Amino acid sequence: MNVTGQTVRSLLLAFAWSGRETEGEQATERLANGRSTLRSAFSITPFVRGVCGALAVLAVTVLAPLPALAAKYAAIVVDARTGEVLHEENADTLTYPASLTKMMTLYLTFDALDEGRLRLDQALPVSAWAEAQSPTKLGLRAGKTLRVEQAILGLVTKSANDASVVLAEALGGSEAKFAEMMTRKARELGMRNTVFRNSNGLPNMQQVTTARDFSILSRAMLSDHSRYYPYFSRRAFVYGGRSLNNHNRLMSRYEGMDGIKTGYTVASGFNLAASAVRDGRRLVAVVLGGKSAASRDARMEAILDKAFDKPSRGSEAPVVARAGDEDTPRVAAKGRPSVKPETIAQLASTVSTPAAVRPPARARDEDADSSKADGSKADGSKWGVQVGAFSTREASKRALTQATKQAPFLLRAAKPAVTPVKANGATVYRARMVGLDEGTARKVCSELTRSGHRCVPVSPNEKL
Repeated sequence: MNVTGQTVRSLLLAFAWSGRETEGEQATERLANGRSTLRSAFSITPFVRGVCGALAVLAVTVLAPLPALAAKYAAIVVDARTGEVLHEENADTLTYPASLTKMMTLYLTFDALDEGRLRLDQALPVSAWAEAQSPTKLGLRAGKTLRVEQAILGLVTKSANDASVVLAEALGGSEAKFAEMMTRKARELGMRNTVFRNSNGLPNMQQVTTARDFSILSRAMLSDHSRYYPYFSRRAFVYGGRSLNNHNRLMSRYEGMDGIKTGYTVASGFNLAASAVRDGRRLVAVVLGGKSAASRDARMEAILDKAFDKPSRGSEAPVVARAGDEDTPRVAAKGRPSVKPETIAQLASTVSTPAAVRPPARARDEDADSSKADGSKADGSKWGVQVGAFSTREASKRALTQATKQAPFLLRAAKPAVTPVKANGATVYRARMVGLDEGTARKVCSELTRSGHRCVPVSPNEKL
């Protein structure tokens, strides 16, 4: 046999592009433990030792000029609400998303649920192509069906490649067409450097992304599909009599972490997109190209800890987070907002079970007329909620739009109100949704704080 440099390159590159999320992690962990077994195997005959030695020398010689097969390490941490970048390293370096790809598959699935094109209890057909997907997978069989909610849970816990194709074919007709939909959505969201070629992240040299792009997708998932986001916090999913555990081990030990997705191929390294909330402040972080699951997780913990220690900055940070404080806004040094301790306590985040969702109602872009700012109705609904008081009118409008996306059903009949208030020579703009009853107002704030947003109920006794 004539063994050429190209032969060796092809064989090793083929191995590099193979990838199983769970199996890959387990294989990495078994490698060190298997060294003695390999030594034993190679000592069977001198011939085996000789052949292996020759191949090793040839591989080193031929592959010396090649770059590392695993992707370069990259990371970013972003404030989920303001978009402020708190940490970045190689954030715009092209790499491979691996199973983080499934986040976009899920984003488009949630779009379809909101728009009525899918139902959670809808049974979707399993094709031969879905069955043929490489692990990890649920083990679906062609000709059978899978409910939409089962597919969602299969993706967020098991990272099931076959379930991902089932969703892709249901929404796009074929996986290839669905991948085109994924790339178009990426551009709409501002993911400028991402290209999708499949729905699940199995190796494809043309499927590339950056850490920054996946931080954008993570924030979009939180803001656009907050009702479905709690799926990502599921620790396990029972399917076919088996309990399938979530691959994100940090959720069991890192304070406030409730998602999002892991990924692994030999070429990509160990990837993780995560989100965590503390004291009402939510961060999203992405680590790509980790050398092992353990080192990736350790790095994620370190950069999140450091970011949580940094105060949030930026022109869109709320100057006032409490109702009733407008007349005496308090701004900390260097323009950072100061929030009372009792307000911080109100912002503790919990995880709820996803509920049925109606398409989000848009907050009206115009300011509420001052003569109607109290939201008066014949039924006497004069409560409201305040989501902040900002340094600019536009920031207040954006905050109200985000609030409406987070709680569309509860805020369907509410009116947005942006009101300027002067205090100590400065002007701040209160952002409120008005025209609610007390029970609804409190439910809205409960829903918003679960997603890391500030919210305070405003009673009729407080001037709206």
